[in-house]
Amino acid sequence: MKHDVDYLLTKEMVILYDELNRKKKEVEAELDQLKKAFNQYFDIAVGKNEKGEAIIGGYKIQRQIRTTEKFDQETTVKRLEELNMMDLIQKKPDEVKVRSAMNLGLLKDQDLEGCIKTSSTQAIYVKKVAEK
Repeated sequence: MKHDVDYLLTKEMVILYDELNRKKKEVEAELDQLKKAFNQYFDIAVGKNEKGEAIIGGYKIQRQIRTTEKFDQETTVKRLEELNMMDLIQKKPDEVKVRSAMNLGLLKDQDLEGCIKTSSTQAIYVKKVAEK
């Protein structure tokens, strides 16, 4: 039994979607290669995990570094238990409460030494700049 909505999808639409999806994957693979080359350039020019920028052929290229910190769950829970700070533990460390306790001076940075994991991600931005 045919449904009334069958007219909403056409063979052409499905074919076009498939073609565009393949092209999208190719473009994403090329962009990944370019990002890798750009990051290698900045690693050499300004250092690993350092922000930088350059103007090349009327384009400004920038690398920004985003840094995030997370508490290592197992280590932090163990440390908080040792410090008898059970109200700061759920099934995992309650980061908001732990940071609040640190801000209030109830916990010192050294109390949680080795508990905070820091990671960095690299981001590349390209934009056309006005030529002079």
